[in-house]
Order: sequence, then C-alpha cells, then structure tokens
Amino acid sequence: MTTTLGTASAAPGEIDTGRLEVGETRDGASFGLPVAVINGAKPGKTLYVQAVSDGDELNGLGVVQQFVPQVDPAELSGTILVVGIVNYHAFQVAEHRNPVDDTKMNRAYPGNEAGTSSERIAAATFEVAMRADLILDLHQGSTSRMIDEARVRCGKRHRLHGDCLKLAKVFGCGYVLDQKGPSGQLARAAPDEGIPTIDPELGGCVGWDEESIRKGVEGIFNVLTYYGFLEGEVDVEAQTRASGFEQYGAPAGGLVSFEKDLGDRVRAGDTLFTVTTPFGEPKAEITADSDGLFWRARRLPQVATGEYVCSVGTNVDRY
Repeated sequence: MTTTLGTASAAPGEIDTGRLEVGETRDGASFGLPVAVINGAKPGKTLYVQAVSDGDELNGLGVVQQFVPQVDPAELSGTILVVGIVNYHAFQVAEHRNPVDDTKMNRAYPGNEAGTSSERIAAATFEVAMRADLILDLHQGSTSRMIDEARVRCGKRHRLHGDCLKLAKVFGCGYVLDQKGPSGQLARAAPDEGIPTIDPELGGCVGWDEESIRKGVEGIFNVLTYYGFLEGEVDVEAQTRASGFEQYGAPAGGLVSFEKDLGDRVRAGDTLFTVTTPFGEPKAEITADSDGLFWRARRLPQVATGEYVCSVGTNVDRY
C-alpha cells in the first residue's frame, strides 16, 4: 500500500521525500516542512520522527540527515514518517522560538489548524504523528551544555507511563529524565491519544555535535530493531534515571567557574560553581541542595544576578 505524507509518496519497499505545506510566508508564498516516507517492503508498525521543534536545536536534524539514508526499505517492516524541520520560521533565522508569533513550538501541541503560525504547524505535524504507533521528538538542550538523555513527559500516573519509559530505555542514551512536562509538549499530548512518545534531548551545543548525533542515530536503530521494524536483537541496558530537576541561578553578577562536569555525581553541600569578579576575586559560592547528577550548564561564563547557571537531576536511580 502506498503511503503519502505531503508531497512525498512511497510504495512498499520505497522511500520518497517532499514537503508538507503548512501556510504562507509574509510575501504570500506558500511554504512546507521537509518530510520523508520510508515504506517498508513488509507490513508492520509506524514510527513517527520529528526534529527542530526549536529552531536552534540542530542535533535532531543531524540524526535525521544520517539515519534516513541508512534505512533500507527493502529490509523494513512497517513505515517511518519523518518531519525533518518542524519550526520552519525559527530555523530560517537560527532562533529558538518561532519569530512570527514569538512562540516556543513545543508548547503548542496538539495545535489548532485555524490558530497562530505555531499552532497551525503543531496541528499539521500532530495529525501526522497520530498515524504512528511510536513517536520520537528529537530535541537538544538548546545551546547550553547538557548530557545526552531521553525525556518521559507524560507523568508517572499516566496510563502509558510504562510504555514511554520502556521506549526511553530502548532508545538508550544512558540517561532518562522521568518528569511530567509542561502542557503543550508533544511528549505529553501524544500519550493522551494512546501513543508512546519520548523526546530525546541530544546534548546541547551551538550548531551540532557529532557524538550526540551518533547516539541519536544509534537510538533510532535500537527502536527500529526492538519493535520489529528491522530484524535483529537489541541489548537493552539499564539507564540512569532522574525524576527531579533543580535549577540554580547566579546570586551575583560576574564570571562563573564550574566545580562539576556534566554527568558527575553531586552530594548535597557540594560546590557546583563559584562567581568571581573579572580579576578573580570571589563573590559567591553555590552549593547543591540535594544529591543528584550534574545535568546541564550554561555555555558562556558571564552572568548577571539571577541568571540561569546550571541544573542538577535529582531522585536518581537505575532502572
């Protein structure tokens, strides 16, 4: 059976790329999101993958760029639907939020086909996602530095929590943030419709990072193999899970020096970072409130009073 997504159309055993039209730009020209259909030679489940929901988070696009050419539809059971760049307007200007309506795209799901620019894009991509059995929404920790992780955002009381957690474990970044996310995230909206969904947060960088991209590509092939799209076996390894997230800001302006590296164990009372003057004179020393893992940190050393500096994942276990 031929599968169509926008202008992409693939018969069994074929792959095609095209565009999913979602609106018009300010000069009245239509624009579309880049899409791909990989239609397996044999029937099976459907996987939906999207990237660049935030316009400056490019590691997911790097994953799409690499994994799509590696999939042989002749060896595939089922279908893979891909939207390579979701936040079209933000991507064009290398910004995080959609500049047309100043909206963070991953707060707009399930969208509104008659709404704002972001709501219309969210509605169009959500409609595609609803055709799937599993969803991977590829992100990264913006342009800050962050460990590679997969996020389960439906909440522990959700009926699909176990399925989402299993998907995160199969993806296999090594770290999982298991914490209910904000309203409007795809990884919250899709499980409400019965589809296990995670958002892998593939590191954090300016541009893209080859190691994080490699982990993302490996994660997608783990999912394809484990869930029967491809033949083979996957060794599903225990992941380090955090179910809490503490953020730390600067109590004074100056220059930040970190005392912990990404992934380091943190004990309550450990020094996380210090703030000094431009001449190295100490101004503040910030310590951890709880045990956990050093999860995320700002990239630039200069901070103003109250500005975000770092995060610690808490309530850590292995599962």
